[in-house]
Amino acid sequence: MRQPYNYNHQIHQSRRSAFAALFLLLLPIFLPKLFAPLGRASPSLFSEWNAPKPRHLSLLEVALHWKTPIKQQSDLWSPLPNQGWKPCIDSADDPASLPERSQGYIQVFLDGGLNQQRMGICDAVAVAQILNATLVIPHLEVNPVWQDSSSFTDIFDLDHFINVLRDEVSIVKELPRQYSWSTREYYATGIRATRIKTAPVHASADWYLENVLPVMQSYGIAAISPFSHRLAFDKLPIKIQHLRCKVNFEALAFVPRIRLIGDTLVHRLRHPSGKLQESGSEVLRERIDDTLKVGAGKFVVLHLRFDKDMAAHSACDFGGGKAEKLALAKYRQVLWQGRVLNSQFTDNELRNQGRCPLTPEEIGLLLTALGFNNSTRLYLASHKVYGGEARISTLRKMFPLMEDKKSLASAKELAEVEGKASLMAAVDYYVSLQSDIFISASPGNMHNALLGHRAYLNLKTIRPNMLLLGPLFLNKSMEWPEFQRAVIDGHKNRQGQMRLRKEKQSIYTYPAPNCMCRA
Repeated sequence: MRQPYNYNHQIHQSRRSAFAALFLLLLPIFLPKLFAPLGRASPSLFSEWNAPKPRHLSLLEVALHWKTPIKQQSDLWSPLPNQGWKPCIDSADDPASLPERSQGYIQVFLDGGLNQQRMGICDAVAVAQILNATLVIPHLEVNPVWQDSSSFTDIFDLDHFINVLRDEVSIVKELPRQYSWSTREYYATGIRATRIKTAPVHASADWYLENVLPVMQSYGIAAISPFSHRLAFDKLPIKIQHLRCKVNFEALAFVPRIRLIGDTLVHRLRHPSGKLQESGSEVLRERIDDTLKVGAGKFVVLHLRFDKDMAAHSACDFGGGKAEKLALAKYRQVLWQGRVLNSQFTDNELRNQGRCPLTPEEIGLLLTALGFNNSTRLYLASHKVYGGEARISTLRKMFPLMEDKKSLASAKELAEVEGKASLMAAVDYYVSLQSDIFISASPGNMHNALLGHRAYLNLKTIRPNMLLLGPLFLNKSMEWPEFQRAVIDGHKNRQGQMRLRKEKQSIYTYPAPNCMCRA
């Protein structure tokens, strides 16, 4: 008699297990934020990350109450002196003139983020002149990371672009009807004779003349994809180097709506309203007294590059405990199948080599040691920070006047760019170019692009000395005076002093001497 009871009991238990399994399967659909282990900003609430405590508490306690000497502030905010260089991209000895007959049309398809695409556009113009071709406005691929489908005309002022380059390269907005078949979709569906897919990284001018020109002459058109980083920085005619800089620094202007948002943010940074915010009366007093301080009307832009991709790829320990380490290891496995060079080193080895990105806490300590303080107006240029607000809370304590797009502008003012990573990055780029000082927490495309652009304009840019800072932050017994001395000494020559481009280095990061002349 007991067998039917056991049998029925097993059936009920199986049903309960099935319902429980179904519930677990459906839960992520209804509550996706709780189960987002591969999210690129804030970690999931379950098993991925716990807000880390400050890792440099003894330094932080001093930094939070540090009073920067007036002389140090004055030196810090002083603009760069004339360094004896000026932009030099139009040669009187070799005036630009369009050839009478174009060899055909050239198309390029550009992937990556805004700044990688920007460099690709510059190279495309240069290749068009090398080949004596007519350039079709470059096609920007949908960014696979941020899923942004913004086009060239959504970001850059097309008429300005064509007008500035009118004597250099023939540019068309779209192909004539006879070539209307040459589209992204056409090349995605088969092998095409007009597609060049074998362009090597940093290819020479001769490679394009030998491999692309014949295709263009045979079919009237050639499409190059992929194209990122496909033109060399060395052994090119000086007029081609000048042209690349002319595109980057003069022809590529943002569309009016981006400039308008950027100008609005810059105005509010330079002329704060002084309204009481949630941070309380202490911050209100700072705002009221701001006009009396050395840095009044000035602001610094911090590009805080600390997203999940960077954190995972670095293979460094950021203080989130075993859960964070495990989550980032899994993330590396999914994205790069575990093929990350840094994974073979320990955290100490990576930090001693300067290969770990600075955390928000560490960049805050660096800024304070350099002379910035709690009255500094700091603009945070960043898409998303891994760990969200919890991760940057320590930085905000050090710099209570820290702002970003959303704190300075209303949702209505940002409506046209909200949710579009390339447009948001364009706004940050524009604001960064207007700032008194720019600093990036770690190297990357935006850091490199702005380093070069600001050098071209002789604007102050601070380059963190990663080889110095890694070992400094490993030394847990170091006290504030010693830390500050080391930081100041290690950054004396890293605040916008002109650096000449070396072989294989990017002309977009180091525009002198190829695109600048001795004044």
